Amino acid sequence: MDITFHYPPELLNLLNEAVPKLCKSKQGLLDFFQGAGVSREILAPYHKLLREKTDQFNKYPVTRELFTKLNELGEHGLGERREMLRRVTEFHEFSVCWPEDQAPARGLVAQIRELVNVKDSFTRINLEREQERKSRLAEQETRLAAEKARKNKIAAVKSQLFALFGNLDAHKRGKSLESVLNELFAAYGILVKEAFTVKGRCGEGVIEQVDGLIEIDGQLYLVELKWWNAPLGTAEVSPHIVRVYNRGGHARGIFISYSKFTEPAIATCRDAIAGGAIVVLANLHEIVELLNQEADLKKWLKAKVAAAIGDKNPMHIPPTT
Repeated sequence: MDITFHYPPELLNLLNEAVPKLCKSKQGLLDFFQGAGVSREILAPYHKLLREKTDQFNKYPVTRELFTKLNELGEHGLGERREMLRRVTEFHEFSVCWPEDQAPARGLVAQIRELVNVKDSFTRINLEREQERKSRLAEQETRLAAEKARKNKIAAVKSQLFALFGNLDAHKRGKSLESVLNELFAAYGILVKEAFTVKGRCGEGVIEQVDGLIEIDGQLYLVELKWWNAPLGTAEVSPHIVRVYNRGGHARGIFISYSKFTEPAIATCRDAIAGGAIVVLANLHEIVELLNQEADLKKWLKAKVAAAIGDKNPMHIPPTT
């Protein structure tokens, strides 16, 4: 709270004692207030009193009345109260005071300065705390907005994925699956490179077709997608294992299929893991269940990778709840 919005009692008492001592003459007292911006309308009765009944003009009661009126102005007197406080705290020429008032005036001004510094310190602390609170709220609102946007994106991708199950065009369905899953990966903060081809250096043409490339915790994963009705066997998973082998340990593999994997296919991937090519197998229905449970896709993938490396189990199905 700004102490100049309303002078607190302890400050008001010090000002009532100090200002009459800082102003040697009665006229000087009125000039002191006028110089701080106090209106002529407020000062008029005191100017009249000074002209007509100077013996009844006492600096101390006048000072108290003027400060009381300034305090009662509230926000409208804020500028004048601030200026009065500035003038008092910056007062240094005590030689202009009456000799008997110089020492008390120094002491009172010192007390006012100390009180103002303490109050200002609390004000600054409160302002800093308020600013910190506002910053935390802003960060929280930003996080909530980002999380809401992410959830909306995931919900949209979920609708697109579920719609594919009613698409009878196998080719179109397969191509759409690439796009949908890439969007899903991106929604979970997984860096994605969409489908790309690798061409030979000696005019061989396209030698590899990769459905996607994702990055999790700095590790690259080649993604292969299949939407077949028949289970996938060794012949279907082997080309992807070769792609991973050819990266010399710089990439791992993820194979996502609508249909199941045969036991020989799983065994082939297990052998590949033993040979240094990490390949993870996933069923599309796992992803559907994950979305239904609103589970974390990245956590799910990392659990599958950990099981592949630690247990040599390429077909581990982590819980989604």
